Amino acid sequence: MTERDYNASNIDILDGLEAVRLRPGMYISTTSINGLHHLVYEIVDNSVDEAIAGYCNLIDITINKDNSITVRDNGRGIPVDIQKKANKSALEVVFTVLHAGGKFGGGGYKVSGGLHGVGASVVNALSEWLTVKVYRDNKIYQMGFSRGNVTQGLTVIGDCSEDESGTEVTFFPDGNVFEETVFDYDTLKNRFRETAFLTRNLKINIKDERYEEKRENSFHYEGGLNEFVAFLNKEKNPFYDKVIYCEGIRENVNVEVAMQHNDSYSENIYSFVNNINTPAGGTHLTGFKNAITKTFNDYIRKNKLIKESEENLSGEDIREGLTAVISIKIENPQFDSQTKQKLGNSEASLAVSSIINEQLTYFIEQNPQIAKKICEKAIGAMHARLAARKARDITRRKSALEGLSLPGKLADCSSKNASECEIFIVEGDSAGGSAKNARKRDTQAILPLRGKILNVEKARLDKIYANSEIRSMITAFGTGIQDDFDIEKLRYHKIIIMTDADVDGAHIDTLMLTFIYRFMPELIRQGHVYLARPPLYKLEKNKRVWYAYNDDELADILNQVGRDAGNKIQRYKGLGEMDEEQLWETTMDPERRVLLKVVADDEIRSEIDLTFTTLMGDKVEPRREFIEKNAKFAKNLDI
Repeated sequence: MTERDYNASNIDILDGLEAVRLRPGMYISTTSINGLHHLVYEIVDNSVDEAIAGYCNLIDITINKDNSITVRDNGRGIPVDIQKKANKSALEVVFTVLHAGGKFGGGGYKVSGGLHGVGASVVNALSEWLTVKVYRDNKIYQMGFSRGNVTQGLTVIGDCSEDESGTEVTFFPDGNVFEETVFDYDTLKNRFRETAFLTRNLKINIKDERYEEKRENSFHYEGGLNEFVAFLNKEKNPFYDKVIYCEGIRENVNVEVAMQHNDSYSENIYSFVNNINTPAGGTHLTGFKNAITKTFNDYIRKNKLIKESEENLSGEDIREGLTAVISIKIENPQFDSQTKQKLGNSEASLAVSSIINEQLTYFIEQNPQIAKKICEKAIGAMHARLAARKARDITRRKSALEGLSLPGKLADCSSKNASECEIFIVEGDSAGGSAKNARKRDTQAILPLRGKILNVEKARLDKIYANSEIRSMITAFGTGIQDDFDIEKLRYHKIIIMTDADVDGAHIDTLMLTFIYRFMPELIRQGHVYLARPPLYKLEKNKRVWYAYNDDELADILNQVGRDAGNKIQRYKGLGEMDEEQLWETTMDPERRVLLKVVADDEIRSEIDLTFTTLMGDKVEPRREFIEKNAKFAKNLDI
């Protein structure tokens, strides 16, 4: 048969869960550490659906000593009787058949996070082994699986009390599928803390038994979203004491919203559908934004807080410093993918908008002092935005006259193919000069920065546009920021922050990452941002050279070459101490360098936001506590 032949023999049919194992990314997005954690989320979300339905109030999650995961709930327990269509127990169907479950209108769940009936079966398919126990009808049932195949049929293994019920799932991820199989306790802890905030009547316990010193947390929040917002604002300075809370039902959509402004300049809005995080937002988020923009503009006009000739406040003005959580419960939600990034239901926008319009209007009429504070902050943001617009327009006109000129200190690369181009953001003119000489000119651009950039956590947009270093980066990247941001205009697919391996370098890294995360977060989400990792030591012996990136690597090299007087060890204090050849071969050569990719998991976005606020905000005490707590993880910093 030639390559041109194409007939029925070329068509494969994948049985059972083979499709999941062949293309796992279709079901869990990635086989990286994020995909690994997604397995846990799928199992826990099934238990949360039991809680939303009113049948469960406790979930226990355990990372076992062998790195397997156990999730136990006190819900009704997955049915074990025969499912007539499949002629198998319902339990076996749930764990072995795609698109099978109690969430398709059959009366199992009215509202749920799981929609496609693939969660449990996908986890089963991607696990080396999985065991499920069901407690119901005074008996304990058990089944065993391996990579989606049944290894132990439905078996009664004991009795349970009449009032005991629930499901217990234990699984071990398949190392042949995942790049990494070690669960991160903090990632899981932060995700399930959010889940507890969103479900008032639910208590979630999580513990890690892998180490001698066990870690465990218990989450239960009767205050629900109000407590969530207070938690998110805890390292900030709230503008007023009350958390504004709105709730109601419209168009069969249950809406809950909590919000509170603080004195920062960035907005942090979190949206959820049936307890599932929707990092890309959707119609519920659109309804919220439209409602608060209209409500406050109406209030400002009614109370003549701005001149009639002035333009309306934008949504960004009103949301400056706003922390908000939007949580809706809806039947038959329409998501853009199995990972549920964005909601598409039009009725969600109408429901959220009408409830916010009505209840927020009532709140600000009843609390004029709070309304005044919010409006004054928003009006200040408007004036800053208009000043920033003026500065931006001047920059654009200037660029147009100069033929879209790039920053003067940028040593650009000759290639115009963004996918092969990279830009090094370099600390200082000395290192910048070495990097310009060392680089591969066709694909590597160099932008030296003079000193530390502005801390954007403490600055409004007009100050940001006025900062020459930040303006140089915005122009060089080509994407614009905030509402002007366009990823398609990115000029370099690798943005590499290259600073000294000391405290000042770490501070500059943090300032840079704060700017990118707050104003160009999509660069991080799409994997375009990296930290260079220059070596700390150079060892010469008998005309041979080794580089070590930390003390342990230096010790290993010394053990190999011998510890004697012939060793010549140089400790680099900064990039400026390297000549161009050394800088190229250690930090810039794509064949030999070490780069750290910057990632931001949307599942722990609240924790990331808190970290940036702690490190770069106004409060000193939380920053000191953070440094003391995490100092043991910092290595090779000159203190």
